[in-house]
Amino acid sequence: MRKFYFFLFGAAAAANGVQAQAPDSLKKKPEQAMSAVEVRAVRAGSNAPFAKTDISGGELQKQNLGQDLPMLLQYTPSAVTTSDAGAGVGYTGLRIRGTDNTRINVTLNGVPVNDAESQGTFFVDLPDLASSTSSIQLQRGVGTSTNGPGAFGATMSISNLGQMLTAGAEGSFSAGSFNTQKYTVHAGTGMLAGGWQFDVRLSKISSDGYIERSASDLKSLQFTAGWKASEKTSFHFMVLTGKEKTGQAWNGVPQDSLAVHMTYNELGQRPDGSYYKNQTDNYQQDYYQLFADHQWTKYLSGHVGLFLTRGRGYYEEYKQGANYADYGLPDVVTPSNDTIGTTDIIRQLWLDNYYYGGVGYLMYERGKTQLTLGGGWSQYYGQNYGYILWAQNGGVPDDYKWYTHDANKNDVNVYLKWQQQLGNKFVLYLDGQYRGVDYEINGFRNNPTLHPHESYAFFNPKAGISYLVRNSESKQRLYLSAAMGHHEPNHDDFETSLSSLPKFETLYDGEAGYEINAPIWNAGLNLYYMYYRDQLVLTGQINDVGAYTRTNVPKSYRAGIEVQAAVRPNEWLNINCNVTLSQNRIMNSNEYVDAYDTAYNYVGQDTIQHSSTNIAFSPAVVAGGGITFIPFRNMPHQPALELSILGKYVSKQYLDNTNNEAATIKPYGVCNVLLRYTVHVKPFRELGLSVMLNNIFNHLYESNGYTYSYIVGADRTMVNYYYPQAGFNWLAGLTVKW
Repeated sequence: MRKFYFFLFGAAAAANGVQAQAPDSLKKKPEQAMSAVEVRAVRAGSNAPFAKTDISGGELQKQNLGQDLPMLLQYTPSAVTTSDAGAGVGYTGLRIRGTDNTRINVTLNGVPVNDAESQGTFFVDLPDLASSTSSIQLQRGVGTSTNGPGAFGATMSISNLGQMLTAGAEGSFSAGSFNTQKYTVHAGTGMLAGGWQFDVRLSKISSDGYIERSASDLKSLQFTAGWKASEKTSFHFMVLTGKEKTGQAWNGVPQDSLAVHMTYNELGQRPDGSYYKNQTDNYQQDYYQLFADHQWTKYLSGHVGLFLTRGRGYYEEYKQGANYADYGLPDVVTPSNDTIGTTDIIRQLWLDNYYYGGVGYLMYERGKTQLTLGGGWSQYYGQNYGYILWAQNGGVPDDYKWYTHDANKNDVNVYLKWQQQLGNKFVLYLDGQYRGVDYEINGFRNNPTLHPHESYAFFNPKAGISYLVRNSESKQRLYLSAAMGHHEPNHDDFETSLSSLPKFETLYDGEAGYEINAPIWNAGLNLYYMYYRDQLVLTGQINDVGAYTRTNVPKSYRAGIEVQAAVRPNEWLNINCNVTLSQNRIMNSNEYVDAYDTAYNYVGQDTIQHSSTNIAFSPAVVAGGGITFIPFRNMPHQPALELSILGKYVSKQYLDNTNNEAATIKPYGVCNVLLRYTVHVKPFRELGLSVMLNNIFNHLYESNGYTYSYIVGADRTMVNYYYPQAGFNWLAGLTVKW
């Protein structure tokens, strides 16, 4: 049911991993207490030998006018984003180094966010998360050990426990193209007597979407309570709930419709050409998190957290020509003794799950030594079931549930990290993690008698060294690291016979980089080589129930170079850029194509062998750049004005792993403009106006897609679907702070 599909070039440019330093007079004071204790163990420190990008909450807010979090991260190095609805609201996706979000580890305050079964992260369930985010760290590659599933492309660590330093409130309101609207109210008490703090945020986002019938209605609430019991002990409790209702746009647009009807949506169509009005996805996800932190001694601190994530919801759809037998029902016999074997139906497919556990760490810091012992345990229990609400030809009992099955997954991990400074210039980093997974699936919707039960034991070592050079003119860092990661198959991969279950994936990741930070400019270069063993990819092969499934390919790799630079020659100008050049290859693989005879009788699958093909959705070039003008400086009680011109370029992408030029996403480039104006006017602490002009050259392009093909006789037909993105569109917002 859950459909998977910033380097904000502003004054600080913190998100691109290198930062041109602003004079102290231009730096804003923090408006929130950045409570980052809960993420220290899973994040890479400033001297750790890994490629990373740190993004502050303030930078996120500059362009937070209603679009989902992946869209706010689109300018980070090696990142490619997409939106099913085409306007950045609703179901959105993020790829880093060509890796989709089922292989991007995401944590919220150190707690795993990825769905335990599909392993994807659905930010549509976390509406307006950016409004309460203190910071994000994006590590590319395997990165450091963390909680949750293995990172095969990147790790995203989100911290959102920051609370207001003093009592206050703020509201932000925005509107724009496609009837997009966002309303956010945030209030906090500041520090009260007895060390208590309370903050609350309410958000509502809605949009009609660019694609037909892709409207989104998103609501969220976050409540955070903090208690500083003593100078050494503190507690935090957070509840975050998100509720979404979105129109289904996940099928994309057929290629032959792009030229004549770019916003076409085929889902929910009835035989008379009308569309079912409640063709929607409906889901609510609630996060409950409780943390305790204690400073045991001058050198030893500890952190422990308990969490419960509760999710439930369904998608509803109109289906034409459903077979009664597929739903466990007998054919309908009419009064005239005619037998009807098919009918149009309306059905709901439900997901109902609990995910709970604990995380924690002990950290020892003394002199040039830092030791961290941490880990976590989690258990997932999920139920899947489906109802038929209506059948055109009858024959369905009331409240008929045609399938139900459940799954259990236990995940435990323990890691030990050691960072040691050797002399004044070398920093050694060692990291070892054990992760154990036990996964039991009690049936599938289309294969209820299949009950796979697999256990995995992974050891994930990492090691690296940094060489530091500091002088009065610059700070420089050279680093080198090697890491190993493992990743278990997801739910759908197991829908095959018990004798041919998929293997787990293994990744060997080598990284080497150089960074220099001078007073008015900085730059960074990172080289990476990611070698995969038994990577799971789509090949066209079908499983035991006739569905296309991912299969293991023995050898594949991603190799590339990431370059970043920023320069601030004066107080009113900032220039930034980043570019990734990469090669992404599968060494040898088989393609499977459905074959039919000339009478359209299925005869099996043809097998085509390939060697050294490009990995799907892995562009060879990803680049971003921007220029920010600051004609009015942000000084106390003075207005501030920023104008940013932002650009993004993504080269050609293949829709499958066969190098077929007939199944590609064309290269595209997009230019956006962001204007921000803030002023201090009593009785308000601050008033801010933001205008975002997206795709100002009205470039029509697609950012995602899929393909399938079949053979009839000797002729092969290829069918491509794409996800078009909106042409020129705009968003404008007002922020009021008291």
